[in-house]
Parts: sequence; C-alpha cells; structure tokens
Amino acid sequence: MLQKNVIRFIREKDLFAENDKIVVALSGGADSVALLRLLLQAGYRCVAAHCNFRLRGAESDRDEAFVRGLCTELDVPLRVTGFDTRTYAAAHKVSIEMAARELRYAWFEEVRKEEGAQAVAVAHHRDDSVETFLLNLVRGTGIQGLKGIAAKNGNIVRPLLETGREEILAYLASLGQDYVTDSTNLKDEFVRNKLRLDVLPLLKEINPSVSETIAETARRLSDVEAVYRSAMEAACRRVREGADRISIYRLRQEVSPQAVLFELLHPLGFNAAQLGDIYRSLDGESGRLFHAPMYTVLRDRGCLIIKKREEEGFTPCLYQELMEVEAGFRVPHERETAYVDASRIQAPLVLRKWRPGDKFVPFGMRGFKKVRDYLRDRKYSLFEKENQYVVCAGEDIVWLVNERTDNRFRVTEHTRQVWVLRVKKDTPAIL
Repeated sequence: MLQKNVIRFIREKDLFAENDKIVVALSGGADSVALLRLLLQAGYRCVAAHCNFRLRGAESDRDEAFVRGLCTELDVPLRVTGFDTRTYAAAHKVSIEMAARELRYAWFEEVRKEEGAQAVAVAHHRDDSVETFLLNLVRGTGIQGLKGIAAKNGNIVRPLLETGREEILAYLASLGQDYVTDSTNLKDEFVRNKLRLDVLPLLKEINPSVSETIAETARRLSDVEAVYRSAMEAACRRVREGADRISIYRLRQEVSPQAVLFELLHPLGFNAAQLGDIYRSLDGESGRLFHAPMYTVLRDRGCLIIKKREEEGFTPCLYQELMEVEAGFRVPHERETAYVDASRIQAPLVLRKWRPGDKFVPFGMRGFKKVRDYLRDRKYSLFEKENQYVVCAGEDIVWLVNERTDNRFRVTEHTRQVWVLRVKKDTPAIL
C-alpha cells in the first residue's frame, strides 16, 4: 500500500518520469533507507549519495560504513564525500546546521550533473513538513511559510512528503530492513527537536491525528497561497514608484496595506516588529529611518524609500581634466559633468560632503543660497541630502555635484582654460 501511495504521489506531483535516473540522498537513517528501498522496488534507476559531515566522531563513520554495506547488498551505485563542516561554518559565519545544508545540497547537484540524473530525491516526510509549519508559525511568517515543505524545488524532489514516520518504520519492519539512528535526533537540543520531542506529543494528546490535520491545512494553504500570491504581486506593482519607492497614498488604498508592506519588505530582512513600526510610521512625520542588515527604509513625505546599505570600500572620487577652449565654446548640458573657468580657481579642488552653513551662488543667480535651502527646495529626501557632495576651492563651493555649478566660476566668452569635473564611485581593490 505504501509503495502505491508513493508512486501515486510521484506521478501526481510530476516529480520525475519512470525512466529518469534519480540520485537518492542516503544518510543511513530510517527515512532515507525507506526512500531508497521504495524507489528500487518501484523500478526506478537510483544512485545513492552519502555525506559524512564528521560531526559525531565514530558515529559518523558508522553511518558511512552502514551505507556502504547497504548499497553493496542492494547493488546500488554509491557516491560518498566528506566535509569539514565546522571549518566551513566558521569561515562563512553560519550555524553548523546551515553549513551542513549548504554543503550537501551543493554536492548533490554536482553528483546529479555528473551522473546525468534528472532529480535528487531527499527523504523529508509528512512529519518533517508539519514541524516546518510549526517552526515557521512560532518564528513568525507570512502565508508562504505555512505551506510546509514543497514536494519539488528545482531538481530537489520529496517523494515521501505524504508519508508519516510511523508508516515508514512499519514498512522497514515488514522488510526486516535495519537502519542507523542519529543520536542527536534523540536529544532535546535544537528548536526542531523541541517541536518533535515535546510539542507534537502534547498536541497529539489533544488530537491523535494532529500531524495529518496540520499537513492537510498546509496543503490547503498552498492552494490559497497561489491565489494570494497573484493578488499580492498585482498590489505590489500598484504601490511601487520605481524600484526603490513605495507610494504611501497608494498603499493605503489597498484592502490590506499591512500585508502588502510585509510582502515588499520582509524579503529584504525586516522582521515583524520592524514592519509594525514602519506601518505605524505612515501616520507620523517624515524622516524616520528603519534598518535591516542589508537595507534601510526612509519614511519620506509621500513615500517609503528603500536603500541598499552602502558597501564598504566604495568611495566617491573627483576626476579632473584641464581643457583648452576657444572663443565661442559652449558648455554641454550634462548633469553629471561640470565645466568651470580654471583661471578663477586658485586653490586645489577638494571633494567633500556638504555641511550645515555651506552656501554658494547657483549658476544663473547673483546672490548666495544655502545648500540646505537649495536641497529643501528641490524636495530631496533625507537619503539624497545625506549623499550630496560639493567640490570646493578653499572655502568656496565650485560645484554642487550633479546639481549646479557656482555662478562665480562659470565659463564665459573670455574663458580659455576649463576644468572638466566628474565624480564617480571607485570600485574597492581586490585584496
């Protein structure tokens, strides 16, 4: 019965075809051993792949020895690799669990390509999907996180996703098939294990079929999510003003502005508490900043402005070119290039950020104007003001970068030498 259900699920979800070659991720545990046996019994061509993460000493070596023996017994080709997981985790500043995940999936894909296989089958089952549902629920998530585990994600497939752990153990018992047990799965160390060992048993006291109930809820939410996703993509398009701006007015017109805000900003690293603060700021004054690890959001006048945090090592540099000109020279209208009379500039040119109190004579005007007032009149955002540079000769501003030159240094009919100025961001050196 289990084999029929698994084959039905494979066909229903279009995981792979009958003649496809499958790489089976084989840890030696009950789930992966059952997956391999089921696929072999169903007639699929399989290659086993085993990772030794070298995290549990002799136990890790025991698992590898078991897998080698099983594949020899079943006459299944086997690929084995070992990882220095702790060193990788330290070098990439990730947890041991994340390091193991990144290493194994990257290697599985290498094996799949080398073997000419169509898919990599992993042994996640219904109980794993239920744990993922609860884990996301506890941590906080959108509807995307309540779908459980996907049956297919690129080349990764999960044929056992509608099979419960008890069914797997009963199947192995019927074959007289042994397996190895990871001792860390029996310890109450990680959040997922807390759910497995403590929370789910309590929920089963309330409802013995709680795993099936949650799995069914996740399946329904998967269908709901497809409708939700389509509606949200349309809403996100409606409220955007370019790639980095969200219209506050348009956002308020949506049926659920807070949900739209979640979909726009949660993928950028903003957590639920921050998103709540951003939403409440819509009724407040402009100027507030909200920071995620990689992005900053500014609550500006009529919009939210999203800015990626500046990468270290990128610094603006002033590029100067002295050019000889003849009478009748006309200054090209280029916003990112300034042309000034070199004879009127005595001090070296210096690039810096503008400061409070800075003033200049905007081109075409006679009187001084404070840079602060100029930027305010242009209705620039706080981000734009913070990143405004000036080119100075001594105490005099020669160019408000990419805005206006100072009228005192304008090119006239008597000008014969022109400084051509540009400001660019230098790429950091690769060490």
